[in-house]
Amino acid sequence: MPKSLPILPEVETRGGIWRFPVDQPLRLESGAALAPLEMAYQTYGVLNEARSNAVLVCHALTGDQHLASTHPVTGKPGWWMRVVGPGLPLDPDRYFIICANVLGGCMGSSGPASTNPETGEVYGLSFPMITIGDMARAQAMLVEAMGIETLFAVVGASMGGMQVLQWAADFPERIFSAVCIGAAPRHSAQNIAFHEVGRQAIMADPDWRGGAYVKAGVRPEKGLAVARMAAHITYLSETALQRKFGRELQSDGLSWGFNADFQVESYLRHQGASFVDRFDANSYLYITRALDYFDLASQHDGVLAKAFQRARDVRFCVLSFSSDWLYATSESRDIVRALNAAGCRASFAEIRTDKGHDAIFLEEPALDSALRGFLASAAEKRGLK
Repeated sequence: MPKSLPILPEVETRGGIWRFPVDQPLRLESGAALAPLEMAYQTYGVLNEARSNAVLVCHALTGDQHLASTHPVTGKPGWWMRVVGPGLPLDPDRYFIICANVLGGCMGSSGPASTNPETGEVYGLSFPMITIGDMARAQAMLVEAMGIETLFAVVGASMGGMQVLQWAADFPERIFSAVCIGAAPRHSAQNIAFHEVGRQAIMADPDWRGGAYVKAGVRPEKGLAVARMAAHITYLSETALQRKFGRELQSDGLSWGFNADFQVESYLRHQGASFVDRFDANSYLYITRALDYFDLASQHDGVLAKAFQRARDVRFCVLSFSSDWLYATSESRDIVRALNAAGCRASFAEIRTDKGHDAIFLEEPALDSALRGFLASAAEKRGLK
């Protein structure tokens, strides 16, 4: 990685977009080179004089850089405000917290919704295919541009947790600690299947136009909404769905038609309709494909432990949720066993909850406690006050 990148002028502001020069391309696993690379980010807190208190937070599939600030499109609070804030596990009074929109995203980082400098038009499907590894490399370029040699921690949940694992495999010398929450070392056949249903819903929408919907002045909103609805089912446990909705009706009786008779139907339709306001359909295709391609062991002769052989000085925390069937606890245990086999220091906890995968983002005191305790212990060892 180049060592001559300038210090970001926005390093102590609340964020922006960093545009890397054309002569500093991002080399992708597909063999393509992306230039210029743009990374949109938000920061919280102040980088200390030693530049030793930086925490990179990696977001999930449909997240973005606005983890603890008002979303500029929806006006809603940040997606992890219950974890990031004064007195919370990720306290900006103690840490310099960075969150970047992933490569392939649609909130300012380079992706299919970006303008192709060679044509002056939106990339669409001409954007190169990307991987979780490419996302981590793009983040590493941004962190280095900020003048940060070593992150105190890299923290992520769901797809963000996979980015954490990729950081540990590719850049272990650049992280002091790592927190992987509700993730897996590979995407399962079941997860790939759900993603394929979502992608086919988008591509079956007449307004998708072979990915060129921006040029046509339309948006495949119906297909993207259905994709979101299907995915959202995987985020909730059966118990959570039953507790929240059961078979409760929207009104006093049945419509005897195909309206949203049941509350759970109305909920899913709302999730789909609100999603299309803030997300790009092609970004959804690209990011889900990157998730499907993720298999950390395959990058290391099929042996997961080999991925962490250079990470023995990194302190790891792996957390899972008992009712999460999207990324089950068994997959987190696979990560921990591989870390142990590689001689790494790893703590693990399965959090008992009936909230499913969504426990990452919902009120869950046990998650807060585990995250706070691990980071406090690591901070003490790091010498952070």
